[in-house]
Amino acid sequence: MKKREVLASVKDERLVQKRRDQMIKGAVTLFKEKGFHRTTTREIAKAAGFSIGTLYEYIRSKEDVLYLVCDSIYDHVSERLEQDLEQKKGTLSSLRLGIGHYFRVIDGMQDEVLVMYQEAKSLTKDALPYVLKKEMEMAAMFESLIMRCVENGELQLSEKQVKLISHDIIVEGQMWAFRRWALQKLYTLDEYIDLQTEQLFHGIKREVTIAKDRSEN
Repeated sequence: MKKREVLASVKDERLVQKRRDQMIKGAVTLFKEKGFHRTTTREIAKAAGFSIGTLYEYIRSKEDVLYLVCDSIYDHVSERLEQDLEQKKGTLSSLRLGIGHYFRVIDGMQDEVLVMYQEAKSLTKDALPYVLKKEMEMAAMFESLIMRCVENGELQLSEKQVKLISHDIIVEGQMWAFRRWALQKLYTLDEYIDLQTEQLFHGIKREVTIAKDRSEN
């Protein structure tokens, strides 16, 4: 699916990105406090540090800002995971590293993640399918990391198991943001990453043992 274009009248791409980053930061705080529908574009402009007229040089609607918030999360995650994919190691160590990178991105964008899931229903009909597809692409990146481990003999998993584990990783990372009111009182980020990763690997080994027992019987 083609990336949804957010039109801007300014031609300087670096300036566009800078101003949109400012918008995203201001909008996330407002959306979290007031919700998408009760937040005005004038408030977003003020929070971003410029006038309403300047705001409309970089977007066309409030929905554009919400879309940019969602898209920025996936861009950050993709950048980190692609670094691991490029290594093409296919080891449990590289998988562990990829999981850690993902969790740290979520930690750095906790408010954005919360806003995305609270307000995604407010995205326009052309933007929502794109954002949902990006979520699937993020899971697919973990599928690739896990499949390389399978191909190298590090893991023994079926295709369905690989897909489910990839979605498990996505949810476990997001849980750090969704349930931060409880989890972050109990664990540091490093502790959370280590515990979730160990639990995930333990679950994988258990699945392999069950599958082996079934085949022998």
